[in-house]
Amino acid sequence: MAVLNILVGILLLLLGRRLFWLFVGALGFITGLNLATQFLQGQPQWVIIVVALVAGLLGAVIAIVFQRVAVAIAGFLAGGNFVWYALSILQVDLGDLSWLAYIVGGIIGAVLLFVLFDWALIILSSLTGAGLIAQAVPADDTARVVLFAVLTIIGIIVQAGLARRYPDEMPRRTYTRRRPVRRRG
Repeated sequence: MAVLNILVGILLLLLGRRLFWLFVGALGFITGLNLATQFLQGQPQWVIIVVALVAGLLGAVIAIVFQRVAVAIAGFLAGGNFVWYALSILQVDLGDLSWLAYIVGGIIGAVLLFVLFDWALIILSSLTGAGLIAQAVPADDTARVVLFAVLTIIGIIVQAGLARRYPDEMPRRTYTRRRPVRRRG
C-alpha cells in the first residue's frame, strides 16, 4: 500500500491542478480507505480496498460530471485529510475531537477551493500529495515533517510553473453562476 500512496502522492504533488479528476478520485480513495479501515475492522483486506476503490471511482465520476459538487467535496476532503495528516505527523492525539478537527479543516478547505480555485487546488493537491508520500516513507517524525514541508513547496512551485506555462489546460470554472443571455426584441 505504501508504494501506491507514494505513486498517487507524486501525481497529486506535481499534477493535481491539471488532473483535477484524479485529485478528487484520490481524495475519495484516501477517505474511503481511512473510513473502511476504521469501521470495517475484522474484514479482509480486499474488502477494505474495494470500498476505497469504489469511493475513489465515485469521486472521479463526480469530478468529471458535476464539477461544482466535486469542488466542494474535494476542498472538504483535502482540508480534512490535511488536518488528519498534520495531526498524525506531529503526533497530536485529540482523541474524540479528531473528527471535529477534520470537519473544521474540511470546511476551511472547501471555502478556500471555492474562493481561490486555481491556487487552492495547487496548494491543497500539493499538501495532499506531500502528506501521502510523507506517511508512506519509513522515517522518524522529524524527517517526515521536513519531507512534508519540502515536498509541499516543490509541488506548489512545479504546479504554479505548469499553470503559467499551460494556462488553458485547466478545468474551466463551470461551477460559477452563469448570467442569463438577454435577447433583444
